[in-house]
Amino acid sequence: MKRLLSFIRISFLSMLFTVGMVLSASTQDSPEYKKAILEINETFGTVPAMFEVFPKYALAGAWENFKQLSSPESKIPPKYRELLQLAVAAQIPCQYCIYFHTAAAKAFGATEEEIKEAVAQGAQTRHWSMILQGNMINYDDFKKEFDTAMKYMAAQAKK
Repeated sequence: MKRLLSFIRISFLSMLFTVGMVLSASTQDSPEYKKAILEINETFGTVPAMFEVFPKYALAGAWENFKQLSSPESKIPPKYRELLQLAVAAQIPCQYCIYFHTAAAKAFGATEEEIKEAVAQGAQTRHWSMILQGNMINYDDFKKEFDTAMKYMAAQAKK
């Protein structure tokens, strides 16, 4: 019994120590975190809640990823990136993402018709995915059929 009480006491103290260390570390903002917050604020004029709720230790990496995928070096023009993300957002569905990517697509010059089509294209992909997955179409067979169809359509396009 003494051993058990001793074990429980040591376990409890260990847990308190660990919690204390975590709380202590979380109150100190790293230079990377501070830099990310500064850049986010400079970019948006505020720090949106989606960044505020992100774990502090991981925010710098998430912000870097966000910047890289929004970079002018992207091979996909901004309007099309936003339309693509809108199509995905509509299928998740995520009302926050739909709102953001619709507004961003418009800001980059997307028309109402392009927005409607992006959503419809996303819906079509989801529709056929459900048909294929729900009916358990063999993936290897699907690839063979598709490759054959692509060769046929490419030949037809040359005529």
